[in-house]
Amino acid sequence: MQKIKIFQVDAFAKDLFKGNPAAVCLLEQWLTDERMQSIAFENNLSETAFVTRKADYFEIRWFTPTVEVDLCGHATLASACVIFNHTDFLAEEIIFLSPRSGELRVRKDGKKFYLDFPADEFAQCNHLPEITKGIGVKPLELYRGKTDYMAVLASEEDVRKIQPDFDAISKLDARGLIVTAPGNNVDFVSRFFGPQSGVNEDPVTGSAHTTLAPYWSAKLGKPELDAKQISARGGDLHCRDAGSRIFIGGEAQLYLTGEIHV
Repeated sequence: MQKIKIFQVDAFAKDLFKGNPAAVCLLEQWLTDERMQSIAFENNLSETAFVTRKADYFEIRWFTPTVEVDLCGHATLASACVIFNHTDFLAEEIIFLSPRSGELRVRKDGKKFYLDFPADEFAQCNHLPEITKGIGVKPLELYRGKTDYMAVLASEEDVRKIQPDFDAISKLDARGLIVTAPGNNVDFVSRFFGPQSGVNEDPVTGSAHTTLAPYWSAKLGKPELDAKQISARGGDLHCRDAGSRIFIGGEAQLYLTGEIHV
């Protein structure tokens, strides 16, 4: 029987029970894909990150309860929180290597952890009836990125009052659907729906901000942006658009530590 260290961290949260909970499993060597998927299913969180340590970097993969995903911001931030605060790692910056998303870096700045992620490539697209049915309103603008659609609405109130039709959204050929609008007290707000990836509504989606930050940076004419994901748990993010890279910052709170016996 193998024992695996597991941590649960509330990412993009200033307090416990906010933000997005992610599991982080520190591995000495990779498990089979089937075993990692089974652990993620058992955890029943939006994402479980699996991390192995190499000489001067860490390999990382992410699983929802049902599928492996190309990129996950909040579970990467949670992994960084664990490595910086609960291992003997002493460098100022963590280098992660993802087989699906390449090199990713995380730096700690006070209480915040800043993800250094590649900016998404997205383009405006035509109206899709599945999206209007899925969110109950026709978007002002619609975009398609590498993995997600992004629907732009008029106001924060419009985003808050969405009662999603998950069956309609699940028919989209995408990881999920970002819905966004200008914020009342922040630069922009968002929600993220991904029923086709096993997560009906994600509490906070760091990777979605690789699309959101460049869009709102251009729209508002400013590189530094404060954002809030207005799910039931809520999450606070600070973003900086640096062209080909997006820096996404937030706090993280350790909830539990333990061992998995497999």
